[in-house]
Amino acid sequence: MKVSGERTFAAAREVVWKVLNDPTAMAATIPGVESFDVQDDSRWKANVKIPLGLGTLGMTLNMEKVEQREPELARLAIKGEGVGAMLNMTTAFRLNEDGGAATKMDWEADVHLAGPVGSMGQRVLQPIVSRSVSRASTAEVTVDDRASIPCFRHHG
Repeated sequence: MKVSGERTFAAAREVVWKVLNDPTAMAATIPGVESFDVQDDSRWKANVKIPLGLGTLGMTLNMEKVEQREPELARLAIKGEGVGAMLNMTTAFRLNEDGGAATKMDWEADVHLAGPVGSMGQRVLQPIVSRSVSRASTAEVTVDDRASIPCFRHHG
């Protein structure tokens, strides 16, 4: 299933790029993160609890940055495993200057779930996945001229 959206930040594109490519900042935007480990500049691992209706699905997510064109585009491949589910997802964002002092981010994600949880059907999973990916892609951030995000915290 595919989901997409857009967001505007009140900061220059180079500043937004630095913030969105900081693994610690990324960890804070992923819903349900219990732990987060930076393996190197392009690979991260997270243990998460994904809300699914009445319960949660625990998953280990392996993330890898597979494409990068600074300060314009980044693409991630995410593979996850949990009891009753396997996840394959690609997600990307593109940054464009929006009037010099602002930056517009267009984002997209293509999510595939397999296993018993995945067999619940796209109609049931679409709103859950859409809400989780949208939350991660539109998390409230504060961007200042030092590219810091005071509201983000490192888990792990």
